[in-house]
Amino acid sequence: MGIMPDTWIREMAETKGMIEPFVEKQKREGVISYGLSSYGYDARVADEFKIFTNVDNAIVDPKSFDETSFVDRQVDVCIIPPNSFALARTVEYFRIPRDVLVICLGKSTYARCGLIVNVTPLEPEWEGHVTLEISNTTPLPAKVYANEGLCQFLFLKGDSVCETSYADKSGKYMGQKGVTLPRL
Repeated sequence: MGIMPDTWIREMAETKGMIEPFVEKQKREGVISYGLSSYGYDARVADEFKIFTNVDNAIVDPKSFDETSFVDRQVDVCIIPPNSFALARTVEYFRIPRDVLVICLGKSTYARCGLIVNVTPLEPEWEGHVTLEISNTTPLPAKVYANEGLCQFLFLKGDSVCETSYADKSGKYMGQKGVTLPRL
């Protein structure tokens, strides 16, 4: 299994629609960088946020998630409360090839401010907007800038094609658009 370079990512984005919209060169003037890099793609966070709140003393239950635990905001700058988190999504829509697994890592600019980005691997033949979990590990409110870079996706190509893809399993998050809450 090898990590795929910028030339492969560009070709797959342009000919197979693997990333839409696709930014061919890294943009960084006055913004947190996004776009194609040497061995990855820095994705942008959209302006749709679900900010966690515990006004109603809810219990977080992945089998029965209470939507009232979030406040919805569509903003250019999201303020995440101290020791809390927000859900967001990528601007980009991804279509993962059958022989590829994608790993996501948070950008160092945010990590150095105590903001951690978590995303499970994008499985072969999964597609959709990626739901991003952004944790503020600090005792202070923290800003996240919409339409700027938040995380980097690394594309790992398997030595052979998998027997069962995410599409074959009819995965519950297939084709998701917008910020998607936990499903059972």
